[in-house]
Amino acid sequence: MNNFQLKTPVVFIIFNRPDTTYKVFEVIRKVKPPKLFVIADGPRVDRSGEAEKCAAARAIIDHVDWDCEVLKNFSDLNMGCKGRVSSGLDWVFNRIEEAIILEDDCLPHPTFFRFCEELLEKYRDDERVMTITGTNLLGEWKSNLQSYHFSYYFNCWGWATWKRVWKCYDVDMKLWSEPEAQKRVGDVIADKKQFLNRKRLLDAAYFGNNNSWAYQFFFMCLLYSGMSITPSKNLISNLGFTEEGTNTKLAKDKRANMPLHSMTFPLKAPVGIAVDREHDYRRYKKVWEKSLSKQIFRQTKGLFISSK
Repeated sequence: MNNFQLKTPVVFIIFNRPDTTYKVFEVIRKVKPPKLFVIADGPRVDRSGEAEKCAAARAIIDHVDWDCEVLKNFSDLNMGCKGRVSSGLDWVFNRIEEAIILEDDCLPHPTFFRFCEELLEKYRDDERVMTITGTNLLGEWKSNLQSYHFSYYFNCWGWATWKRVWKCYDVDMKLWSEPEAQKRVGDVIADKKQFLNRKRLLDAAYFGNNNSWAYQFFFMCLLYSGMSITPSKNLISNLGFTEEGTNTKLAKDKRANMPLHSMTFPLKAPVGIAVDREHDYRRYKKVWEKSLSKQIFRQTKGLFISSK
């Protein structure tokens, strides 16, 4: 990494957490991107002290002290996660062809940037590949054989993509209403339990029952059989599992504060370009199946208590 000079623009999405914003910014500062796009949501009017927190997070960007073009897209009003991230990335990809994207609670290992940059170049024109993520929720996977593998499961905790992919994104997820589209997604996942588990959240995103932008992107990837590159070692630690988190609130969640690993270069590609189904199944078992079981238990417990 000593001779590595990052050329790819970095997108930094911030809100109301100056503490984690500072930690992530300091890693960005180490790799000195030539362009830094900053997307910031505005404070909620009913949250006391949030305006000050948003201002403190934005002030951190003023500490850029390397040769860098800083472009800011700051909202005065609160747009919510769904509206702010989707509109912000529209703004970014109307200006550039590819980018590395980090949110304010996603702490990267410094090698994450080189990992993304090399693979952005390698798969730039391969329409089978839609994203590169830095998160490996299993911690490690076949790291003795390869530097990365292909997955059908997208993760937005530190990722990279191209304009060619983002132009297919639909924040309203209109095609989900088509039975053929849902069948297509089921065929791609190729496992009924996994499909029904994910359908629950895709339904919620379509009907506006959550404030996520990422499930819409996940749907798009599945609809087009788009693969996500996942590192053999985890390169991102999510610091946002706190009560202040928008979608991540349980500090005891196994995905919280995962250990960071260093990626070794030169990268070693997997044999062939195909989804690692065993990885996707193990990820489902570790993260999604258990989280769904816990949610059902909490809901059942709540119904039992309320009936007493």
